Amino acid sequence: MSEVTVTVRGEHEARVAPERATIHVSVRADGADRAGVVDSVMHLTEPVRESITARLDTGIVVDWSSKRLSVRAERPWNSEGTQLAPVHYAGVDLTATFAEASALSLWVSEVSAWDGVEVGWVDWHLTAETRSRVEREVAAQAVGAAVTRAQAYATALGLGSVVPVEIADVGLITPAPVQPLAVMPKMRGAMMQESQDVGGPSMDYEPDEIVISATVEARFVAR
Repeated sequence: MSEVTVTVRGEHEARVAPERATIHVSVRADGADRAGVVDSVMHLTEPVRESITARLDTGIVVDWSSKRLSVRAERPWNSEGTQLAPVHYAGVDLTATFAEASALSLWVSEVSAWDGVEVGWVDWHLTAETRSRVEREVAAQAVGAAVTRAQAYATALGLGSVVPVEIADVGLITPAPVQPLAVMPKMRGAMMQESQDVGGPSMDYEPDEIVISATVEARFVAR
């Protein structure tokens, strides 16, 4: 046995505590008079904006945005099948990114009691710099795992060192020609997945760690 092609997958994952929390908040108003509804929702939105920008100045909030006012009308039906006068609905959606979960919790406790305010979901995430760094580290560890696995197979076959021939994201390496003793273990995974538990609209101010994983496919020649 002079040479064997070994094809493997290497995997690695890291768990990182979230650094940022982006919360989605809506302000809503409805009524029979369109102009009155618009004025009402703008009046209700202003203190929410002010509370966000005040925290932006102190660094508690690192970013925020507000969508344009949306207005629609519907004509409801009563129990007797009669269509009633139009009801107008107006709303403004806002997002705010907090640097700390505790500050977010305090803010939500405050604004959730205000008229017209609907608190939505929270998106826990990392800064772009941290995510990029962790992804690079995880990818390098996945490659190292592939090398280690290939070398283990070569050693078990009584061969020496392995020489890398090809490395790629999952699914990009074409199947190798069939050879005696070619090794292709089945492993799970996908390249660079970032995930975290999402439990619907309920808010969790003690988030789980964010999981960043990497899987690579690699082909070696063992001699």
